[in-house]
Amino acid sequence: YPTWKRTLARQAREAQVKRFCRAQAIQRRLEEIEVTFRELEQQGIKLEKLLRDEHGSPADQQTRWTNQLLYLVQKKNSLMNEESDLMIAVQELKLEEQQSQLDQKLRSYMNRGETLKTPEEYKAEQEILKQLVEVVNKRNVLIHIQEEKRLSEL
Repeated sequence: YPTWKRTLARQAREAQVKRFCRAQAIQRRLEEIEVTFRELEQQGIKLEKLLRDEHGSPADQQTRWTNQLLYLVQKKNSLMNEESDLMIAVQELKLEEQQSQLDQKLRSYMNRGETLKTPEEYKAEQEILKQLVEVVNKRNVLIHIQEEKRLSEL
């Protein structure tokens, strides 16, 4: 088993572990966002009730409650934006994993001698190459979506 094959296998495992750690971190953050959403929702409900029920309260108090409510809406929109970014990152991780697996399969077919390949193996190699190009194109679309989103935020 040549050294370069061991090196490639080790690098693939290391990349897989990194993707797994990123996926866990994203999942934790998504759960935190969900909890924060619920908290903001509860705070918003309380403020809305105060605004609706307290018609006799001073105008400055109602203004403060309205400002707090607007702040909660801004915070919620910010969290929704972050959640959207994280969902794109999840899709990107899935595509990275798929690309890695296809890359390994393709490499195994390409390492066989050209004269030793059967017609079925040629077809399989071409199919894997086609799938790999599709995955790369999907990743490219995600990158464009992220870039458009970043530019629109500026």
